[in-house]
Amino acid sequence: MQNVISSADSMQSCCNLEGLTREQATIDTAEIKHGDTGFQGMVFIAGAEFDMGADNEQARADEYPKHRVKVDDFWMDEHEVTNAEFQTFVAETGYVTVAEKDVVLPQYPDSVLKAGSLVFTPPGQAVPLNDYSQWWTWTTGASWKHPKGSGSSIKGLENYPVVHVCYYDALAYCKWAGKRLPTEAEWEYAARGGIQNKIYPWGDEHIEAGMPKANSWNGHFPNQNSMMDGFFSSAPVKSYAANGFGLYDMAGNVWEITADWYDPDYYKAFSDGKVANNPKGPLKSAGPEQQKTLRGGSFLCNDSYCSSYRVAARMPGEVNTGMSHIGFRCVKDTQ
Repeated sequence: MQNVISSADSMQSCCNLEGLTREQATIDTAEIKHGDTGFQGMVFIAGAEFDMGADNEQARADEYPKHRVKVDDFWMDEHEVTNAEFQTFVAETGYVTVAEKDVVLPQYPDSVLKAGSLVFTPPGQAVPLNDYSQWWTWTTGASWKHPKGSGSSIKGLENYPVVHVCYYDALAYCKWAGKRLPTEAEWEYAARGGIQNKIYPWGDEHIEAGMPKANSWNGHFPNQNSMMDGFFSSAPVKSYAANGFGLYDMAGNVWEITADWYDPDYYKAFSDGKVANNPKGPLKSAGPEQQKTLRGGSFLCNDSYCSSYRVAARMPGEVNTGMSHIGFRCVKDTQ
């Protein structure tokens, strides 16, 4: 059974579902032991200073002002956490994701939706881009192991990024793996791959120019995708060339959850020209919603809509909400 969320009760952006909020779940990770999966599949990132923030005219207000930042050395997963990796974590811990639990809508406190998640369902015709309910459907049974709802599975998708996970699910995985989520500063520094002040992880060449460089929406969003990049929705990790640091999919494919709270005005704190040393985001989320910052864009990004495959692009994501285009990758301290 599918419940289509009405535009009046639904999304304020493609990732910020202000009208749909899960009851704050008690995420008990006490039974999950601190693990250590080592450094296999990770890339060492030597810390340095860089310019963080807006690079071109597509930049949104929350990407300004551009400011100088220093990050220390760290390790980062070379690709997004895959279904196979998350499956191993669940098999060892018995963890149940937030999307697998029943949902309470705050505006309807006496109603409960059965467990599920939001699934991208492209319309058959052009639709207004200010009505996100036209391409997002609340789907009962959708979760990381049933990405399109009950009856679907991840068989054959083992090397695809895990989706329908939220911030709390990512934290649980990190604890098991002996890792953590990256800060926004670490993420952007890593995405830039050692090149300064460029729009994309590979430089300034437009995402649709030349050979496919990332997984995004090619065509008229959200109803026509030419699949010029080879995929309609998410792609297997490492489907495109790595950036200068050896990291894959730092643009497109699925959004990546970071450790930082989201505040659209956060960068204004760095307008004094001083170098920010290992910033870890604001102390709290702006507004009533509890939102973390998402980075990297997804297979749904298109210049006509959000262009969030740019390395400076930021987006809020509710801590309890997973979707079919949100995943994560981990980092690890050097000591």
